[in-house]
Amino acid sequence: MREFLTGAGLLLRGLGQWRRTPGAMALGLIPGTLVGLVFAGALIGWGLVLPGLVDDWTPFADTWAPFWATTVRTAIGVASFGAALLIVVVSFTAVTLAVGEPFYDRIWRATERSVTGTVPDADYGFWRAVGDSVRLILRGILAALLAWVIGLIPFVGGVLGFVTGVALTGWLLADELTSRSLSARGLDRRARRAIVKDHRARALGFGVATQLCFLVPLGAVAVMPAAVAGSTLWTLSALGGPVRSGAGPAASGTDPGEHPAAATPPPPADRSADAAR
Repeated sequence: MREFLTGAGLLLRGLGQWRRTPGAMALGLIPGTLVGLVFAGALIGWGLVLPGLVDDWTPFADTWAPFWATTVRTAIGVASFGAALLIVVVSFTAVTLAVGEPFYDRIWRATERSVTGTVPDADYGFWRAVGDSVRLILRGILAALLAWVIGLIPFVGGVLGFVTGVALTGWLLADELTSRSLSARGLDRRARRAIVKDHRARALGFGVATQLCFLVPLGAVAVMPAAVAGSTLWTLSALGGPVRSGAGPAASGTDPGEHPAAATPPPPADRSADAAR
């Protein structure tokens, strides 16, 4: 649980990047706003046509007792809307990261520089971002289908489906959001996923916190820049670097060259000397 809360806390620390680099963070609102308007319209339209679709899907319930017909149709409606909501959240993240690549690249670089004084130079690339986005959407659809099936369980399905969906999509969001900062260090997809799995609880905490914020109206647009900054802090913490709230070369005003990269652990000799003292 401590690791889970640590991961969730990194999203909150990502909000601190607004104080250090407000210009880059403000630009990060632009792609989220544009994509958010499109997906919000699609979700509202789905909600309007869903009651009629549920009636068309369940003609067999017309002869049932009203209580059971209403129960089954409500379960199907809630599960269907919940699955669509999960797909929208995952798709929003994937499309926004791809469309807003130049904006979020600035946020990532600013966060790296403010904490470590350096920026990893391995190229992430536009097409790699597009490929990761497509994979995220496909995996998100599978997660939504599983949540939809669970949501069909009468009475308890809505809660179980919601919890399952949030956990699965939270994991996917953490995997996708951290891919930039990990790839910039020369790590391929297999190595990235190994690091995320080694810090499973911390990744889940970060992803679930992000997912829950995205479910709040306008939350996805407002939180997306902080999620990018927080995912960079997640990478630094997972690789063993110090993640300080409000500290760093840019914040302290000292020369960035005087600070080692946060992902580089201290040499063994220093640890021995500290132990001797």
